Amino acid sequence: MNTIRILNEDVASKIAAGEVIERPASIVRELLDNSIDAHADRITVRIEKGGKALVRVADNGVGMSRDDLLLCIERHATSKIREVSDLFSIATLGFRGEALPSIAAVSRVEITSRPADHLVGHRLSIAGGRIRSLDETGSPPGTIVEVRDLFFNLPVRRKFLRAVRTETDLIQDVFSRISLPFLRIHFRLETRDGILMNLPASEDLRNRLSVILGRDTASALVQEETESGSFRLNFYLAPPDHARSRADRILLYVNNRPVKDKLVTRAVIEGYGQRLMKGRYPQVVLFLEIDPSRIDINIHPAKQEIRFRDAQTLFRTMVSMIEQAMKRHFAIPIPDASPDPWAPSPFSVDRPLVTEAGGEYRIGKQDLQSEPPEALDHQQDLVEEGPRIIGQLKNTYIICQTQEGLLLVDQHAAHERILYERLRRRFDEARPETQFFLIPQQWEVSIADKEVLLGKLEQLSRLGFDIEHFGGETFLVRSVPPVLLDLNWRPFLVDILPVLREEKDVTRGRALDRLITVMACHGAIRAGKSLTIQEMQTLLNELRKTDLPAHCPHGRPVFKEFRYPEIERMFKRIPT
Repeated sequence: MNTIRILNEDVASKIAAGEVIERPASIVRELLDNSIDAHADRITVRIEKGGKALVRVADNGVGMSRDDLLLCIERHATSKIREVSDLFSIATLGFRGEALPSIAAVSRVEITSRPADHLVGHRLSIAGGRIRSLDETGSPPGTIVEVRDLFFNLPVRRKFLRAVRTETDLIQDVFSRISLPFLRIHFRLETRDGILMNLPASEDLRNRLSVILGRDTASALVQEETESGSFRLNFYLAPPDHARSRADRILLYVNNRPVKDKLVTRAVIEGYGQRLMKGRYPQVVLFLEIDPSRIDINIHPAKQEIRFRDAQTLFRTMVSMIEQAMKRHFAIPIPDASPDPWAPSPFSVDRPLVTEAGGEYRIGKQDLQSEPPEALDHQQDLVEEGPRIIGQLKNTYIICQTQEGLLLVDQHAAHERILYERLRRRFDEARPETQFFLIPQQWEVSIADKEVLLGKLEQLSRLGFDIEHFGGETFLVRSVPPVLLDLNWRPFLVDILPVLREEKDVTRGRALDRLITVMACHGAIRAGKSLTIQEMQTLLNELRKTDLPAHCPHGRPVFKEFRYPEIERMFKRIPT
């Protein structure tokens, strides 16, 4: 007896349907695609019980005749393509001819449709893939598809559906993603309890973005456009402080088709660079127009994955474009701190602060009382030139008065940014600095860490480290870059070893960037360190010279500004 047999049509259709229809949101996606391809300018979606009981999509598109209704539920029956060559020039959202047959195989479906030039329409009823009836009926021009009791004939699949609220949220997400670029169409999503989303036709994309992303985010978006060879990019970028804990608001559209692509997501994150903290993702909407022959969308039944022929060119263009946009729109310049004639000598930001023999300068009440009136007037004038340093908060934050209000600067994050960029320049120029210890530092490591260090000694030597294996699990550190002279070595070793372990070559690229970030973090001024006015002033002036003063290498903000209107609202001086 043969062990291999051909599956019957009923089983095969249910297997195929499972690849296309995963949940109610999949039905909404497929039916919206069909309505848009039918040139509708008004589409209404109604759901009940999260789409498990009902998904109803009504449009005023071109409609279908009686014969088309019978054909549309046959697998691989479509009006979108005819020949193999058409797969390389797809301009519609649908093209497989699998959506309606897959939906009909796992639910009870009624399709009512009438072309605008026909006097009557027809209603087709299907249950579990089998035709129940086909009747003439009165109907408006267009098509209405009602899908009831999803997975009624596959109870195992039905058990895997989530709660009503979860399924509704997923439908709302799919609805908003698909509707976003089609501004000429009026979209409406409703339930038995009321309207969830109403998106009238509009000429301004920001009207749609404000509904989908929120009004604050939509108003903060900046737009950029560029063309490069075979593609054109149109970006809407949100400021870094609008970042989220999930990447669900990196929206990519290829020829108005919503898709998901890891390469694009990585390009966006690299473009934002160190403006984002680890685990945070920006809000970005990207529209890519590209020759259909240079992409492949026929790699998954859901049509949400895509392959690019010029993937690396696209990646580099996107990273560069976002980086430039960040510098143009979200760079926050720091003016020179106003000089203070009463402050002591400055310090060097190349290494941690060292208290001078004369002791630390502190601002006290007696200093303010004894200060000559003319000096106070002079300092007041300097506010017009740049931030005037008032003092320190908790020996951690530098407080400055500016023309716009109050500036609060995180001294550790500021110094970390300065050191990072200084080290980065020196390593890029292949001229790292080194400083010898009078007495070598001794490192004791585990057996596993010993092997890691032994394998990286030669690479570390090219970066200014002179580390020698002393025997067993002991290493001697004879010299390091100057910023690391006064470290607490144990925490530094704990942070640097994972980088050495995970990266093949720490002298270039992303690995070098990780190493420099660790070095800058441990070499920077610590929170709780008391600074003189002149030291704070020097720190701010050095920060102003950096390329990215607003964020430390880990993506944390360096400063926060409180403008006078905000302060006055806090104290009820102006209406809130």
